[in-house]
Amino acid sequence: MAGTLSGGEQQMLAIGRALMSRPKMLLLDEPSMGLAPIMVQKIFEVVRAVAATGMTILLIEQNAKLALESSQRGYVMESGEITLHGESAQLLDDPKVRAAYLGE
Repeated sequence: MAGTLSGGEQQMLAIGRALMSRPKMLLLDEPSMGLAPIMVQKIFEVVRAVAATGMTILLIEQNAKLALESSQRGYVMESGEITLHGESAQLLDDPKVRAAYLGE
């Protein structure tokens, strides 16, 4: 049955299955990869809703803007090294971050 679901539906199912075990932390690695834009928005609605319950989420995501808009803190890695970190709102407002990672 799960094989007949769309990519976004499969991601939702995977998150739901992970939450069934009541973890203290949820690790999401590129949850938006390969999804249609509407499904990406739905996935991140779920991520924000889960985070609002107080659960810790470690999110690895190439869509830096969406990830920072959905998180409290952000870390930028280059070649395996953390080169920048801070509160997400501050990173979103940083001109260097905007130019280098947000395409602005």
